[in-house]
Amino acid sequence: IRANDREYNLSFKYATNSIKTSKYNPFTFLPLNLFEQFQRIANAYFLFLLILQVIPAISSLSWFTTVVPLVLVLSVTAAKDAIDDIVSTREVCCEPPNNRLDRFTGTLTFDSQKYSLDNERVLLRGCTLRNTDWCFGLVLFAGNKFRQMCGVCSGAVWFPSLILLYYYGECIFGLLALMCIILAVGNGIWENHAGSKFKAFLPREENTVFSAFLTFWSYIIILNTVVPISLYVSMEVIRLGNSYYINWDRTMYHAGSDTPAEARTTTLNEELGQIKYIFSDKTGTLTQNIMTFNKCSINGKSYGQDQSHMHHFKQSPGEMTPVDFSFNRLADPKFLFYDHSLVEGVKLELPDVHAFFRLLALCHTVMAEEKREGDLVYQAQSPDEGALVTAARNFGFVFRSRSPETVTIEEMGIQRTYELLAILDFNNVRKRMSVIVRNPEGKLSLYCKGADTIIYERLHPSCSEFAGEGLRTLVLAYKDLDEEYFSEWKQRHHESSVALEDREEKLEKLYEEIEKDMMLIGATAVEDKLQDGVTQTLEQLAKAEIKIWVLTGDKQETAENIGYSCNLLREEMNEVFVVAFALESNMELEFLRTACICKTVICCRVTPLQKAQVVELVKKYKKAVTLAIGDGANDVSMIKAAHIGVGISGQEGMQAVLSSDFSFAQFRFLQRLLLVHGRWSYLRMCKFLRYFFYKNFTFTFVHFWYAFFCGFSAQTVYDEGYITLYNLVYTALPVLGMSLFDQDVNAGWSLEYPQLYVPGQLSQYFSKRAFMMCALHSWYSSLVLFFVPYAATYDTARDNGKDGTDYQSFALITETCLTVTVCVQLGLDLSYWTVVNHLFVWGSLGMFFILTFTMYTDGLYRLRPSSFAFIGTARNCLNQPNVWLTVALTAILCVLPVVVYRFLSSQISPTINEKVRYKVCQMKEPAPRPRRTRLTRRSTRRSGYAFSHAHGYGDLMTSGRFLRRNALTCSTGLIPTGRSPGFKPTGRSAGYSPVGREQNPKQKVEPTSLQMFRAVKDSFF
Repeated sequence: IRANDREYNLSFKYATNSIKTSKYNPFTFLPLNLFEQFQRIANAYFLFLLILQVIPAISSLSWFTTVVPLVLVLSVTAAKDAIDDIVSTREVCCEPPNNRLDRFTGTLTFDSQKYSLDNERVLLRGCTLRNTDWCFGLVLFAGNKFRQMCGVCSGAVWFPSLILLYYYGECIFGLLALMCIILAVGNGIWENHAGSKFKAFLPREENTVFSAFLTFWSYIIILNTVVPISLYVSMEVIRLGNSYYINWDRTMYHAGSDTPAEARTTTLNEELGQIKYIFSDKTGTLTQNIMTFNKCSINGKSYGQDQSHMHHFKQSPGEMTPVDFSFNRLADPKFLFYDHSLVEGVKLELPDVHAFFRLLALCHTVMAEEKREGDLVYQAQSPDEGALVTAARNFGFVFRSRSPETVTIEEMGIQRTYELLAILDFNNVRKRMSVIVRNPEGKLSLYCKGADTIIYERLHPSCSEFAGEGLRTLVLAYKDLDEEYFSEWKQRHHESSVALEDREEKLEKLYEEIEKDMMLIGATAVEDKLQDGVTQTLEQLAKAEIKIWVLTGDKQETAENIGYSCNLLREEMNEVFVVAFALESNMELEFLRTACICKTVICCRVTPLQKAQVVELVKKYKKAVTLAIGDGANDVSMIKAAHIGVGISGQEGMQAVLSSDFSFAQFRFLQRLLLVHGRWSYLRMCKFLRYFFYKNFTFTFVHFWYAFFCGFSAQTVYDEGYITLYNLVYTALPVLGMSLFDQDVNAGWSLEYPQLYVPGQLSQYFSKRAFMMCALHSWYSSLVLFFVPYAATYDTARDNGKDGTDYQSFALITETCLTVTVCVQLGLDLSYWTVVNHLFVWGSLGMFFILTFTMYTDGLYRLRPSSFAFIGTARNCLNQPNVWLTVALTAILCVLPVVVYRFLSSQISPTINEKVRYKVCQMKEPAPRPRRTRLTRRSTRRSGYAFSHAHGYGDLMTSGRFLRRNALTCSTGLIPTGRSPGFKPTGRSAGYSPVGREQNPKQKVEPTSLQMFRAVKDSFF
């Protein structure tokens, strides 16, 4: 391809740039959507029924009894699919990169020069270009070859509750087939023994086998309500409503970042009530990811004390006074430091101290904005870098500006410009970054900062000391370079950077070559504080029997100390130190067994891929519902691997949020998401399923009993209008009201008693046993609903002396008994009556009587006699006192076993829900406010640093792709005490080399308590 040469490019007939991220368009929506919907077995089944109903020899029901519910279900689902398709098309623009988007290799040839093109030069759709007013660009991989289009995946996601529904579906179809076979056999027997007696007024099929065959299909139609066609669409409505509750929850709104909670999917709400394992990132998820420069070590001397330690040791107010940086006009007023000796070292021009801050001011990829003199704003790739550059700024080494070839800093009031020759960028494997610069005097130097284990084979004692306080340590080193060697290395670096094959490997070898024999300057320690409410949230989740695994890239000691800080780890716990290759195929089961017997699991030094592997391991062998929560791009794999992914919108961008199912701004909101919204959603969905199956099974089983009294003739016990409206009007809204508004206890008590969450993990609310109990209850209720009205109307007369045992009167009494009974049963199931519930329940009952009287009028009969044959039945039947007595008796007998069972079980073996509800009723007090726990312990265990960078900004600095004006010429920003001479390491820092040769002997360090405990060998991540 050639830039600005359209004719040349058109000769290759490349694909167009058009892409399609939606499934439908206005012409294909209807056929494609119907095709997808009829792939559902329930919809296909009802389409099959509709075909059977147009066969006169089989059907005893009008076609509209099936068409009306089917069309309604298809219409609602189609509308939802259309909305989802529009929404998903908008979201695709913001899809996060997946593992196919992290590499690109190319070369740009311009004016006979070759320039390296890698993934850092690729802007994906949805990216924002900053720090420049314009740039040259070239579109590549457009059309259907667009990289994010190639990364779009599709396919069904399976969860435990859905698997159970499919299992129940198989049982239901089996039950339907069994009932139809029984009734078909009964028809054959009846035809042989009694059929000839009805020849005069009932046409008889001479072939009884064929008659039984037709009867089988007739009862397939009549008993179709045992298969709930509206179940799926009702579930979608319930899930949508519960999703909106999450979006509307003001207690999950974070005012500081103006971020509300968001349910990004509507299909996983009930799974939130069944979580057994939570996998959490540390930095930015449990912690704030807002770094503060707390301590440092220079030439073996430690500087700095944080405020919490001063309170712990009860130091005097004078000793707690922060350093006064008023001598530095460019200092950041928000920066606080409490060790006055460090600023004195800067003012005294100690060479090591100046070299330390000079490195921090030069070795980074921070961008500086200075819109007016002295007003510096740093844009850092990571919070660590921002904290370190800000620290150097306050101590007199101010980073002012950069260009692709230079870095300008102000050293103790003197502006100096360094030539930037190379940036050896950070990545997750290197865990370090270096810059090669030439100072104004012409001296070449390499400055490096990185994780302790990478820069040295053995840690400096002062670095370990910081790690014991949970601080993130970073080691600084330098190396002077020879001009001749660097020129030759630079040439090889350029050749490797434009190579089309093995580019990364070649560059890595060059980086390793030059980053040798460096001399130690010192170490930094920054603090990442816990977010508000983290400790309380973790304690509440632990009480809910949720196992929490922290997966972090930090060192073991750092991760361990954070565990103590948030009470995941406690002193009374025994420790298990797991090392080496735990995720290897021959070790993973042993690792899982060991981890599952632990109260707390903290996996350290794990890569993003290993985080996902840990999640997959638990999913594979534990068969439990898992949740992963994180805030950065390195958590995306873990979030996608778990059943439910939660993204935190923090300091590391929106990649985690865009990959998640639910998102919010603070980790503490997780307890409300699970213990309130998740538990309510699961409880409501389980109640909905139990009641839905109950009312449909009961409705259908009455047909089954009636078949034994109608000669197995496939006559319906109900009026056709009632059959059509039963699920759509008479029982639809009450169950939806329960499924959207019901609460066993309110949100406050749900948080006060996290143990309420445990039944969801055990699937106690809806299981195979619960399903069988529901079917058994329906079987009993159907017996009562058929035989009590049958006995009450058998051989009876009305007040006017006329016969009261006609078919139409019996059908209406049975319909009334059924409608009242299912409403009473719903009232027993409801724990929380609202105005809406009252409106839906009483309104549905009222609608039943209004429509019944309307459909049984003379006017509708005249319009369509075949469809409205029950003329006058409502007036003649429902004015009889014995009818209402029958309705009351039937309803009482149907719910009596339920009432007795619930009373006895609550007295003998009450559930946790019943115990809490009883306690709440006894207390008669409002829900308690969430308690805040105070940390009373600060661990002194060792920990270490895990570099929080992401790969990629180093090449940007030297690429020339941004414009930045030179530093503003200004007056002296400091009150200098003289100019700093060139740095030369002296003292203890000169005695260290990266190859681990110890030139100055030091005192041996005693092993930590962690190292004294047993080790399980050959099991590291």
